[in-house]
Amino acid sequence: MKKFIPLAILALLIVPAYVVGARSDSVSGPKPSIVLIHGAWADGSGWSGVISRLQDQGYTVYAPSNPLRGLASDSAYIANFLQSISGPIILVGHSYGGAVITNAATGNPNVKALVYVDAFVPDQGESLIQLLSMPPPIGQSASCLGGDPSKVFNFVNYPGAAAGDFDVYIKQSVFPSCFANDQPVDKAAILASAQRPAVLSILPAMSGVPAWKSIPSWYLLGTIDLVIPPYLQLFMAQRAHAQIVDVRAAHPSMISHPEAVTQLIEQAAQTVTENSNIGSGLTLASASL
Repeated sequence: MKKFIPLAILALLIVPAYVVGARSDSVSGPKPSIVLIHGAWADGSGWSGVISRLQDQGYTVYAPSNPLRGLASDSAYIANFLQSISGPIILVGHSYGGAVITNAATGNPNVKALVYVDAFVPDQGESLIQLLSMPPPIGQSASCLGGDPSKVFNFVNYPGAAAGDFDVYIKQSVFPSCFANDQPVDKAAILASAQRPAVLSILPAMSGVPAWKSIPSWYLLGTIDLVIPPYLQLFMAQRAHAQIVDVRAAHPSMISHPEAVTQLIEQAAQTVTENSNIGSGLTLASASL
């Protein structure tokens, strides 16, 4: 009996060591891949400041081209791209890219977190035009893309377009003050010249089953965004139960504030990794017993 007591005490001391050791080993596991999806009137180069910072932290980063040919087909393309990546994924979308990731991540168990950056977060059966038509609160303004379309956009025919559909560009005279209102004038002019068009039909397209109902979400809200006004961003982010960070940024906040965007992505990655490690750590400890 006297020998048994010290052995029992020793066992109690050893068991917690196994638990801590199991968690520590798990924390040093591989990092999730980060996939960055740009929106309309932009391309993957807008993520360059974010990409370099994430790569410096040891993340594998992808910034595939968003086709901008229609919500259903764009989402299907990105969903197929995600299938080419093994292991956990943090999926990030800017602007219209938010609508794309909302649909592309649905049903993919590897996508562990969604990060929205000044982005649309539609619900099922909801369109971008419906969201943009939400009346602004008193004292706030609706999207700078509203009003007379002929004064905001250039419409270009493209081969194979459905009747009434066009490639849409923001007029270069409108772009700096609307889309890039926190950029130096020369930088905004370059962005306006290099913009990629989106088809008009993305605006009335109905969104599908939203991934944010089953995947945890984070949201960076640009407080001086004129494209997706802050009140609309806040409505969508709160509805998705996202963790929200406010940044004094215009619409392309990943260009003007890449460090803030990077920090939010890292926060999402670390949170889901830690949650996964807690579960796996406890399982390993139980098996050791």
